[in-house]
Amino acid sequence: MKSAVLVFPGINRERDMARALKLVSGNDAAMVWHAETELPKGTDLVVVPGGFSYGDYLRCGAIAARAPVMDAVRKFAADGGLVLGVCNGFQILCESGLLPGVLMRNARLKFICRDVHLRVERNDTPFTQGYKAGQVIKVPVAHGEGNYEADEDTVKRLEGDGRVLYRYCSPEGEVGESHNINGAAASIAGIVSERGNVLGMMPHPENHVEDIMGCTDGRGLFAGLAQHLAKAA
Repeated sequence: MKSAVLVFPGINRERDMARALKLVSGNDAAMVWHAETELPKGTDLVVVPGGFSYGDYLRCGAIAARAPVMDAVRKFAADGGLVLGVCNGFQILCESGLLPGVLMRNARLKFICRDVHLRVERNDTPFTQGYKAGQVIKVPVAHGEGNYEADEDTVKRLEGDGRVLYRYCSPEGEVGESHNINGAAASIAGIVSERGNVLGMMPHPENHVEDIMGCTDGRGLFAGLAQHLAKAA
């Protein structure tokens, strides 16, 4: 699995992401600066990591979405390449038009930094095949603007097309207002593009891949990607 991790001014999770990718795939990820106009040859997966790109000025991800490298990412995605955006990366993917909707301020207007539970809605995608459908996983969140919102028709389309891959839930898998940590529409924590090759999610699976962290629930996402790409090779 040849991965490329984008690096913007203010991003601070790129090394966490690169470490997770190497632990699972055995290969170092290429670190790609925001001013580049091309991705490394042979790239299988592009990752837009979390952080505070450009200080979150204007809107979270708004400036990064217009960086030179994003033209290459849009072309890569249009050609069927796999793209993963986490936290600020999710915001950047929405701002760049690769995913619908927008990430708003958390419902209680407070920054949230803790472990949360997610329900895996399906496991027949490259981003979820490392899990079982309906499985509950625990991963961290760290965001102030993770409240996913879209117009009613868009949310209905996402639901109808099975494009909601991860949803906030209780430890038992129950979805409801009391378990929706940031007020996101339909408790959405992660969605995939229409073609199924671009995933945006707010939680940080890259921080739960090693035993030393006390939980390895995030590892399944990366292991599934590696397995998918190995089969496609």
